Amino acid sequence: MNKIYIPVILGTTREQRKSDKAARFIVDVGSEYSELETELIDPKDFHFLGDGNDPEGKDQKYSEITARADGFFIVCPEYNHSFSGSLKRMLDSEFENYQHKAVAFAGTSSGQWGGVRAIEALVLATREMGLLAISYDLHFPRVQDLFDSQGNLLEAKYLELTKKAWQELIWLSQLLKNAK
Repeated sequence: MNKIYIPVILGTTREQRKSDKAARFIVDVGSEYSELETELIDPKDFHFLGDGNDPEGKDQKYSEITARADGFFIVCPEYNHSFSGSLKRMLDSEFENYQHKAVAFAGTSSGQWGGVRAIEALVLATREMGLLAISYDLHFPRVQDLFDSQGNLLEAKYLELTKKAWQELIWLSQLLKNAK
Protein backbone atom coordinates (compact mmCIF):
# COMPACT_ATOMS: atom_id res chain seq x y z
CA MET A 1 0.00 0.00 0.00
CA ASN A 2 1.23 3.48 -0.85
CA LYS A 3 1.63 5.84 2.06
CA ILE A 4 -0.60 8.84 2.31
CA TYR A 5 0.84 12.23 3.15
CA ILE A 6 -0.90 14.36 5.77
CA PRO A 7 1.00 17.36 7.07
CA VAL A 8 0.20 18.88 10.46
CA ILE A 9 -0.24 22.62 10.06
CA LEU A 10 0.55 24.79 13.07
CA GLY A 11 -1.89 27.68 13.02
CA THR A 12 0.08 30.52 14.56
CA THR A 13 3.30 32.51 14.30
CA ARG A 14 2.99 34.02 17.78
CA GLU A 15 6.31 34.08 19.64
CA GLN A 16 4.87 32.85 22.96
CA ARG A 17 2.81 30.06 21.37
CA LYS A 18 2.12 26.87 23.28
CA SER A 19 0.14 25.13 20.53
CA ASP A 20 3.42 24.02 18.96
CA LYS A 21 3.74 21.40 21.71
CA ALA A 22 0.33 19.98 20.82
CA ALA A 23 1.25 20.04 17.11
CA ARG A 24 4.53 18.21 17.72
CA PHE A 25 2.69 15.65 19.83
CA ILE A 26 0.17 15.09 17.01
CA VAL A 27 3.03 14.60 14.52
CA ASP A 28 4.69 12.09 16.88
CA VAL A 29 1.48 10.08 17.22
CA GLY A 30 0.88 10.19 13.46
CA SER A 31 4.42 8.95 12.82
CA GLU A 32 3.46 5.66 14.47
CA TYR A 33 1.12 4.75 11.57
CA SER A 34 2.96 2.76 8.89
CA GLU A 35 0.56 3.90 6.15
CA LEU A 36 1.16 7.57 6.91
CA GLU A 37 3.84 10.14 6.21
CA THR A 38 3.50 13.34 8.22
CA GLU A 39 5.51 16.39 9.21
CA LEU A 40 5.03 19.65 11.05
CA ILE A 41 4.33 22.69 8.87
CA ASP A 42 5.21 25.88 10.72
CA PRO A 43 3.89 29.13 9.20
CA LYS A 44 7.09 30.85 10.33
CA ASP A 45 8.88 28.94 7.55
CA PHE A 46 6.80 30.50 4.75
CA HIS A 47 5.94 33.91 3.26
CA PHE A 48 2.38 34.73 2.21
CA LEU A 49 0.33 37.70 1.06
CA GLY A 50 1.01 40.57 3.38
CA ASP A 51 4.49 39.25 4.12
CA GLY A 52 6.01 41.15 1.17
CA ASN A 53 6.64 38.32 -1.30
CA ASP A 54 4.47 37.04 -4.15
CA PRO A 55 1.61 39.46 -4.96
CA GLU A 56 -0.76 36.48 -5.23
CA GLY A 57 0.12 35.47 -1.70
CA LYS A 58 1.61 32.08 -2.62
CA ASP A 59 4.73 30.48 -1.24
CA GLN A 60 6.11 27.90 -3.71
CA LYS A 61 7.28 25.54 -0.97
CA TYR A 62 3.83 25.60 0.68
CA SER A 63 2.14 25.15 -2.71
CA GLU A 64 4.17 21.98 -3.27
CA ILE A 65 3.21 20.65 0.17
CA THR A 66 -0.51 21.25 -0.36
CA ALA A 67 -0.43 19.77 -3.87
CA ARG A 68 1.20 16.59 -2.55
CA ALA A 69 -0.96 16.29 0.58
CA ASP A 70 -3.79 13.77 0.77
CA GLY A 71 -5.27 15.51 3.81
CA PHE A 72 -4.41 18.00 6.53
CA PHE A 73 -4.36 18.15 10.32
CA ILE A 74 -4.67 21.75 11.50
CA VAL A 75 -3.65 22.71 15.04
CA CYS A 76 -4.93 26.15 15.93
CA PRO A 77 -5.07 28.26 19.04
CA GLU A 78 -8.15 30.32 19.68
CA TYR A 79 -7.69 34.04 18.95
CA ASN A 80 -10.66 36.14 20.06
CA HIS A 81 -13.24 33.42 19.30
CA SER A 82 -11.62 32.58 15.95
CA PHE A 83 -8.31 31.51 14.42
CA SER A 84 -5.18 33.48 13.59
CA GLY A 85 -4.58 35.73 10.62
CA SER A 86 -1.40 33.81 9.78
CA LEU A 87 -3.42 30.60 9.40
CA LYS A 88 -6.00 32.44 7.28
CA ARG A 89 -3.26 33.68 4.91
CA MET A 90 -1.91 30.14 4.58
CA LEU A 91 -5.31 28.67 3.87
CA ASP A 92 -6.33 31.41 1.42
CA SER A 93 -3.19 30.89 -0.66
CA GLU A 94 -4.09 27.44 -2.02
CA PHE A 95 -7.75 26.95 -2.92
CA GLU A 96 -7.08 24.52 -5.79
CA ASN A 97 -4.87 22.22 -3.71
CA TYR A 98 -7.46 21.73 -0.96
CA GLN A 99 -10.29 20.46 -3.15
CA HIS A 100 -11.77 17.13 -2.01
CA LYS A 101 -9.19 16.47 0.70
CA ALA A 102 -9.85 15.61 4.33
CA VAL A 103 -9.01 17.83 7.28
CA ALA A 104 -8.90 17.31 11.04
CA PHE A 105 -8.74 19.99 13.69
CA ALA A 106 -7.07 20.31 17.06
CA GLY A 107 -7.92 23.43 19.00
CA THR A 108 -5.78 24.83 21.78
CA SER A 109 -6.36 27.52 24.37
CA SER A 110 -4.98 28.77 27.63
CA GLY A 111 -8.51 28.56 29.04
CA GLN A 112 -10.99 25.78 29.60
CA TRP A 113 -12.53 25.39 26.12
CA GLY A 114 -9.60 24.10 24.08
CA GLY A 115 -10.15 26.14 20.95
CA VAL A 116 -13.81 25.19 20.41
CA ARG A 117 -14.69 28.52 18.81
CA ALA A 118 -11.58 28.53 16.64
CA ILE A 119 -12.58 25.14 15.25
CA GLU A 120 -16.15 26.36 14.65
CA ALA A 121 -14.75 29.21 12.56
CA LEU A 122 -12.32 26.92 10.75
CA VAL A 123 -15.04 24.47 9.74
CA LEU A 124 -16.84 27.24 7.84
CA ALA A 125 -13.67 28.59 6.20
CA THR A 126 -12.25 25.21 5.18
CA ARG A 127 -15.58 24.02 3.82
CA GLU A 128 -15.53 26.94 1.39
CA MET A 129 -12.09 25.79 0.28
CA GLY A 130 -13.34 22.32 -0.60
CA LEU A 131 -11.90 20.54 2.43
CA LEU A 132 -13.97 17.83 4.12
CA ALA A 133 -13.76 17.89 7.92
CA ILE A 134 -13.78 14.68 9.90
CA SER A 135 -16.48 14.45 12.54
CA TYR A 136 -14.09 14.27 15.47
CA ASP A 137 -12.09 17.21 16.85
CA LEU A 138 -9.32 17.36 19.42
CA HIS A 139 -9.31 19.99 22.15
CA PHE A 140 -6.31 20.93 24.27
CA PRO A 141 -7.63 23.25 27.02
CA ARG A 142 -5.08 24.89 29.30
CA VAL A 143 -2.45 23.77 26.80
CA GLN A 144 0.29 25.38 28.90
CA ASP A 145 -0.42 22.76 31.61
CA LEU A 146 -0.69 19.68 29.36
CA PHE A 147 2.99 19.48 28.34
CA ASP A 148 6.24 19.87 30.26
CA SER A 149 8.99 22.29 29.20
CA GLN A 150 10.43 19.67 26.80
CA GLY A 151 7.03 19.13 25.14
CA ASN A 152 6.25 15.80 26.79
CA LEU A 153 2.56 15.08 27.32
CA LEU A 154 1.50 15.11 30.97
CA GLU A 155 -2.04 13.73 30.59
CA ALA A 156 -2.19 10.24 29.08
CA LYS A 157 -5.83 10.47 27.96
CA TYR A 158 -4.80 12.70 25.04
CA LEU A 159 -2.85 9.84 23.45
CA GLU A 160 -6.00 7.78 22.79
CA LEU A 161 -7.97 10.84 21.72
CA THR A 162 -5.26 11.77 19.23
CA LYS A 163 -5.08 8.23 17.86
CA LYS A 164 -8.84 8.30 17.30
CA ALA A 165 -8.57 11.55 15.32
CA TRP A 166 -5.67 10.20 13.23
CA GLN A 167 -7.53 6.98 12.45
CA GLU A 168 -10.56 8.84 11.15
CA LEU A 169 -8.43 11.32 9.19
CA ILE A 170 -6.36 8.54 7.61
CA TRP A 171 -9.52 6.61 6.69
CA LEU A 172 -11.23 9.60 5.05
CA SER A 173 -8.03 10.73 3.30
CA GLN A 174 -7.52 7.27 1.80
CA LEU A 175 -11.16 7.09 0.75
CA LEU A 176 -10.98 10.45 -1.02
CA LYS A 177 -7.63 9.67 -2.63
CA ASN A 178 -8.96 6.39 -4.02
CA ALA A 179 -12.09 8.12 -5.35
CA LYS A 180 -10.07 10.46 -7.59
